[in-house]
Amino acid sequence: MGEIIVVKKKKVNDGAIYDARTLGTGKMLILGFQHMFAMFGATVLVPLLTGLDIATTLLFAGLGTLLFHVITKMKVPAFLGSSFAFLGGYAAIAPLDGKDGMTNVQLLPYACIGVACAGVVYLLLAACIKAVGVKRVMRFFPPVVTGPIIISIGLGLAGSAVNNCKANWLIACCALAIVIIFNIWGKGMLKIIPILLGVLGSCAIAAILALVCGKTITAADGAQYIAAGGAEGLKLFSVSALENFKNAAWIGFPIKFERTVFGGVDFSNTSLIISAIVAIMPISLATMMEHIGDISAISSTVGENYIADPGLHRTLTGDGLATSIAALFGAPANTTYGENTGVLALSRVFDPRVIRIAACMAVLLSFSPKFAALVELIPTAVIGGVSFILYGMISAIGVRNVVENAVDFTKSRNLIIAAVILVSALGLGTVTFSIGGLAISLSALATASILGIVLNAILPGKDYNFEAETPEQAKTGVSFEV
Repeated sequence: MGEIIVVKKKKVNDGAIYDARTLGTGKMLILGFQHMFAMFGATVLVPLLTGLDIATTLLFAGLGTLLFHVITKMKVPAFLGSSFAFLGGYAAIAPLDGKDGMTNVQLLPYACIGVACAGVVYLLLAACIKAVGVKRVMRFFPPVVTGPIIISIGLGLAGSAVNNCKANWLIACCALAIVIIFNIWGKGMLKIIPILLGVLGSCAIAAILALVCGKTITAADGAQYIAAGGAEGLKLFSVSALENFKNAAWIGFPIKFERTVFGGVDFSNTSLIISAIVAIMPISLATMMEHIGDISAISSTVGENYIADPGLHRTLTGDGLATSIAALFGAPANTTYGENTGVLALSRVFDPRVIRIAACMAVLLSFSPKFAALVELIPTAVIGGVSFILYGMISAIGVRNVVENAVDFTKSRNLIIAAVILVSALGLGTVTFSIGGLAISLSALATASILGIVLNAILPGKDYNFEAETPEQAKTGVSFEV
C-alpha cells in the first residue's frame, strides 16, 4: 500500500487559537459570554423597534445559531442575531401604533409570514448554488464587490456607535480605553476577553459615579436618567431600566403563542397575508448579498475559505432556515453578525465551539426576564464605547479583504464599482419604491450591494477567477492559503 499524505491547510493567523479546548472549560465559558454580550445589544434592539418579544428573540437567536452550525458542519464561527434589514418591512405591515383598526401585536404575526417567506428565498438560492456550483455564483461576488460591502457594513454602523457615546463620552472613552489596553498589553486570558472587560470595567466606573455624584434628570426625549452631576451629556443609568430590573421575574417562558404565526394569524385574511409577503420577501435579495459579505469577512478574519468549505449553499441554508423558523414563532429574521466578527478579530479565538457556547447561553437566558433586564441596564455610553472599536474592526476587515486579494484599482472598472458601492451605502439612505401600491423599502447597504453586483456583471474587464489552481492564479474574495 502506498503512503497516504495528509496536507493540512496553513493557518494564516499566527498566534490565533483554533481549538479553544486548550484554554480549559472555564475560559471557554467566559469567551462564550463575551460573544453573547457582543450580539445582545443589537439583537434586542430590533424587537424594541418593532414590538417583537425580547425573550423570543433571544431564544431563536441561540437556536438559529446552533442550527446554522449543524448545517455548516460545525465549521463556521458565526453568530446569528436579529437582522435590521427587515425593519422597513415590519414598519410597513405592523407599525408600532397599528393600522386599519389592528394593533401592532395583532399585525406582527402577518409581518412574520413575510419574513418566513424571505427565508425560503435563501433556500432557493442555496439550491441553485448546489446545482450549478459555487464558482458560477461567486463570479458575481469578487473582492472588488465584497470588500467595499464589508467596509460599508462597519462604516454604516459608525454613526450608531458615536450617538451612543454621546450619552456620556467619559464612560464611552473608559470602555474604549479598557478594550484597547487589554487587547494590546493584556496577557493570557485577559488579552482575549477585552470586550467583556471593557463592559465590566466601564459599568463599574459608571456605578461609582452614580453613587458619588449621580442625580436624576429628565432628558430631552422625556426619559429619566441618573446622570453624573445632573448634566444631560453625562447620562449613566436609565431610571426605567432600573425599575424593570427590580420588577423582572427570574424565570419565564419565552414564547407567547398568540404572537406566533400559528396563533396570531387569521388565514382567511388573504389580502393582508399577500401584502406582507409582497412587501417583505423581496428584502431577502439584499440580505443575501449582506450574508455573502459577512461570510467573506469571517473567512478573511479566520483564514479559512468558508464559501468553498462547507460551502455557500450550506451557509445560506442555515441562515434561511433559522430566519424562517424564528419568524414562524414570532422572532425577527436572523443574520450573521458583524459584531461577533469583530470579537473574533480582537480575541483571535476562532473556534466555533465558543460561538455555540454563546448560543446555548442565549437560549438559557431567554428563560430569565431578570437577565434580559440586567443587560438592558448597561449604560448606553458603554455600548457606544465598545461598538466604537468593534464596528471599526469590521471596516478594517473589509480593507484587508481588498488588500490581500490584490484588487487592482488602476483599472477603471474596479474604481467605479468600489466608488458606487461606498457612496451608495453611506450616502443614499433608505430607497423606497412601490409595487402594486405597496411601498418597498431597501436599506442603503442593500441598494449598494445590488448596484455593485450589477456593475460587476455588466462592465468589461473582469479579473476574477474563483477557485483557480493556486492562490496566485485566483483572487478568492477571502483570505486563505493552502
